[in-house]
Amino acid sequence: MISSAFWLNRRVFVTGQTGFKGAWLSLMLSRLNVRATGFALAPPTEPDLFTLAGAGACIEDMRGDIRDADALAGAMQAAAPEIVIHMAAQSLVRESYADPVATYATNVMGVVNVLEAARRTPGVRLVLIVTTDKCYDNRGWVWGYRETDALGGRDPYSSSKACAELVAAAYRDSFRAQGPRILTARAGNVIGGGDFATDRILPDALRAFSAGRTLKVRHPQAVRPWQHVLEPLAGYLCLIESAMTSDEKAAQLEGGVNFGPGPESERSVEELLTQFAGAWGAGARWERDGDDHPHEASRLRLDTAKARETLGFAPILDFEQATLWTAQWYRAQVNREDIAALTLKQIDRYLGQRVRLSSPFPQASKDAQDDRRIVAG
Repeated sequence: MISSAFWLNRRVFVTGQTGFKGAWLSLMLSRLNVRATGFALAPPTEPDLFTLAGAGACIEDMRGDIRDADALAGAMQAAAPEIVIHMAAQSLVRESYADPVATYATNVMGVVNVLEAARRTPGVRLVLIVTTDKCYDNRGWVWGYRETDALGGRDPYSSSKACAELVAAAYRDSFRAQGPRILTARAGNVIGGGDFATDRILPDALRAFSAGRTLKVRHPQAVRPWQHVLEPLAGYLCLIESAMTSDEKAAQLEGGVNFGPGPESERSVEELLTQFAGAWGAGARWERDGDDHPHEASRLRLDTAKARETLGFAPILDFEQATLWTAQWYRAQVNREDIAALTLKQIDRYLGQRVRLSSPFPQASKDAQDDRRIVAG
C-alpha cells in the first residue's frame, strides 16, 4: 500500500516528466498531493500524453537536457527536493542501433549527472534510478531473472541500462557517507494509454488499426512480462516510502528491485495483440513481418520475489484488465473524447485499491469490479 500521509507535500524532483511513464507519474503524484518538479526535454512524440492529459498543470514543468550537467544541477537545487526519481532516458532498442552515441550519453552519463546533482543538492535524502528488465545478460532462460543475476546487453540500449545500474552501484558504494541513499528499479514491459513512440507494439497497433491498415509484427512469439504502466509507478513509490521509513528495509532493497507481473501475465506478443485487437473491435488486423530485423531477445522473464517479500508489493491489474484499460484509452483518444478526464479516472480507480486511505477514491473498488465484468463478458 501507498501511504497518503507519507507523500503529502513531499518535495520530489522527477526527470523525464514529459515522457510516457513520466506523464502518468506526474498525474499520480498530483493525486497524492506531492509538490513535484520535473526536468526534461519537450515531449518526444506528437501527439503526447503530457499535453493530452494536462500533466503540465500538475507539476512544475522545467525543460532541459540531462546531458547538460550544469542546467540539471541548477534545476535540482532550485527545486530543493527530498526525493529524486530519475526516469529520463533513450528508451527504444531500435533507436539505440541508429544512434548508439546519444543512447550511451543519455542513459549512462545522464545517470552520472543526476547523481552528481543530487550529491550537491542539500536536503536530498534518496535517489531512485529507474532502469529496465533489459539490463540483465539475457540467456533465454525459462525462469525469471533475479536482482543478483549478471547484468549485460547485446544491443546498445540494454547495454546502456546495465551500465546505468553499475554507475548507481558505484556511487552508492563510493559516496554512502556523503550523499543520499541510491536505489534502482527494473520494470518489465509496460502498456497503457498515451504511449505514442515508434517501434513499440501497442502504439504501432494503434496507428495501424485507426488507419485501417494491417499491422506488421516483427517477433510475434517473443514473450514479455506485460503490465499496466501504473503498476511499476506504484512500485517505485512503495520502494521509496519503505526505504525512507526503515533503515533495515532500505538495506534490503539495495542492489535493484524488479517490478513485473506474475507468470500469468508473461505472454507472447501474439497473445497481447489478440487481446488488444479483441478489445479494440472492428478493423484490427495484424500479420507477421518477414523482413530481417536487429536482434531482440525472444524471451524475458522477471523474478519479482524481492518486491513481494520485502515490500509486500504485487500487481493488482491482471493481463486482461491492463489490456482493456489500454484499448479503452486509445479508442477514446481516436474518438476525441476527454482524455484528461479518462486518464485521471483510471488513476483514481487504481489508487483506490493501492492507497492507504478511505477517500478520495470511494468508487475505485466498484469500478474495478465493473472492469472485470466487462472482461469476463
